[in-house]
Amino acid sequence: MATAAAAPSAASRIAVVTGASSGIGAATARQLAAAGYRVVLTARRKDRIEALAGEIEAAGHKATAYPLDVTDREAVDEFATAFKTVGVLVNNAGGALGADPVATGDPDDWRRMYETNVIGTLNLTQALLPKLEASGDGTVVVVSSTAGLSTYEGGAGYVAAKHGEHVLAETLRLEIVGRPVRVVEIAPGMVKTDEFALTRFAGDQDKAAKVYQGVAAPLTADDVADTITWAVTRPAHVNIDLLVVRPRAQASNTKVHREA
Repeated sequence: MATAAAAPSAASRIAVVTGASSGIGAATARQLAAAGYRVVLTARRKDRIEALAGEIEAAGHKATAYPLDVTDREAVDEFATAFKTVGVLVNNAGGALGADPVATGDPDDWRRMYETNVIGTLNLTQALLPKLEASGDGTVVVVSSTAGLSTYEGGAGYVAAKHGEHVLAETLRLEIVGRPVRVVEIAPGMVKTDEFALTRFAGDQDKAAKVYQGVAAPLTADDVADTITWAVTRPAHVNIDLLVVRPRAQASNTKVHREA
């Protein structure tokens, strides 16, 4: 997917990316930096985002690392004071925990997923919305999931959180129409990254590997980052409300072609 577009306006140069320590967040930070944005990398793992910021700077682009837990509202509000304007907010921080049925799912896992995926997105969006509007051409990106559009067995906790994130984006778009801020939702299907499935299954390598077993080419973090960057760099009057991106081998959350 091509990402070529006119450079963002001077007022829209700052792009904040949450969950930037690995996977989709890190790939998005690299691609937005290459597209001309000064990226601000946030995540809890300070060493990871500092290393990534150094890599981006070494490539001739601009990046700043800022350790942040998106569920800590006080810390988020303090973070927001650093900016007069922000051009792009990529709400990427999130993740899945467990794959138990509703009858035996861990309420603590459900709570943690909701806090990170939904409340984390709410916190950053509320704190930075005035800065996005002040830029005159802001974009809020919500990286949700196809889990936010339909369900599957063993995924109810994650599905519930991603449905919440989807509804947040959809409602925000209605509420701020007419203001100079776009709301874009990117909903990836099966993406193979180093950490997503491994985190979901508490470090169990065998369980994590089975998620992608037989799938010749699941999406990569770069595939999703390319999609995000394309949506962000459309002309200001073009809003990509919802973009679902899956690998060719995946027709739905439960229909996946697996080779023998």
